[in-house]
Amino acid sequence: MNTDKLQITDRSLKVSKMAETLIASEIIKLAGEINEKMKQGEQIYNLTIGDFNPNIFPIPRELEEEIIKAYNNHETNYPPADGLLETRKAVSKFLKDKEGIDYNPASEVLIAAGARPLIYAAYQTIVQQGDTVVFPVPSWNNNHYSHLSHANKIEIKTKPENLFMPTAAELKKHLKGANLIALCSPLNPTGTTFSKKDLTEICRLIIEENNSRGENERPLYLMYDQIYWVLTYGKTEHYNPVALIPEMKNYTIFIDGLSKAFAATGVRVGWAAGPARVIGKMKSILSHLGAWAPKAEQAATAKYLDRTADVDSYLMKFKKEIQARLEGFYNGFLSLKSDGYKVDAIAPQAAIYLTVQFNLHGKIKEDGSVLDTTKDITKYLLEEAHVAIVPFYAFGDDQNSTWYRLSVGTCRLDEVENVIENLRNALRKLK
Repeated sequence: MNTDKLQITDRSLKVSKMAETLIASEIIKLAGEINEKMKQGEQIYNLTIGDFNPNIFPIPRELEEEIIKAYNNHETNYPPADGLLETRKAVSKFLKDKEGIDYNPASEVLIAAGARPLIYAAYQTIVQQGDTVVFPVPSWNNNHYSHLSHANKIEIKTKPENLFMPTAAELKKHLKGANLIALCSPLNPTGTTFSKKDLTEICRLIIEENNSRGENERPLYLMYDQIYWVLTYGKTEHYNPVALIPEMKNYTIFIDGLSKAFAATGVRVGWAAGPARVIGKMKSILSHLGAWAPKAEQAATAKYLDRTADVDSYLMKFKKEIQARLEGFYNGFLSLKSDGYKVDAIAPQAAIYLTVQFNLHGKIKEDGSVLDTTKDITKYLLEEAHVAIVPFYAFGDDQNSTWYRLSVGTCRLDEVENVIENLRNALRKLK
């Protein structure tokens, strides 16, 4: 054997420590199992993905028409690094009209290819190696963005009695010396939101912490992911830090976009709003990544957001359809619970998610095997009920958490009853 050649081959397999230790997405892993079963002809109710079936939830017709017009007008070259000015102006107007927050489109708004590049850029702008990031669990991908940024992470485990939203009391002792606090409302994965009182208390803590820092100390910033903010139901209201406490404008970076509000995940138009210096640095980072939203889609977004009546009409219908699915599943889980099965659910507030519980650890299957772990339960629901949902450990929670995210973006309304009946039959078989 040529050992020199073997050593070179082995050396070529080495990668950075960051890449070597990066945890793969649990959702993608679960999706692989689901897709394999579907290839074999099984009917699976796939309620895992935070996306939309465009045959059920198409993007707004007017937005689609504007995109086609933009391509016909040959809007296919590079856009400006911070986005088309008309898009930034339309976003600024949208935020002011709908949320009462005022951002200068010339320097305080940034357009990118969806929310993910903006979140990454916010982390890279604020966080140096060894800095501290504070975020609640469960939450979407903050553990991974902290890893990519070589940050120290402080994970705040939230409680079901608080709807899995962090409280000021839970955060307070962790803010001293921290550099970034990452919050999301409405929250992915739970579909729950901050109350006005709780968010105000958290903002006051951030102001207090920043006021305590010296001139040469970097501030504590809040990254506020509100990508689902227009999708609220019933009496639920969305609150944002800057509208509650104007001084928070100095420290808040909003993450937002078309993706969830308009079922436009593949259109790839997201935006951030925040302090001009932070937005400028985020722009520089994204210019090196080339993570720009396509020019045609940006031009179309600018024109669509200015069509206020069309926007409001679409959202009214869209929200009604999502709410019907969420409430259908919620009522179904309550019926299962009333029948004595160890399940539960939190009343839907926002987004496209329902928080559900399967407290089945220790239950015995018909073949005599025991559901010892959450992975066992997830597999059982997939194989016996043909229902796929995402356990909270995929969002940083404990490996044996009994809570799950159920997503309705690919679900037809007439499938809700079928899913509940499948679950009922699967639960009935357990001892």
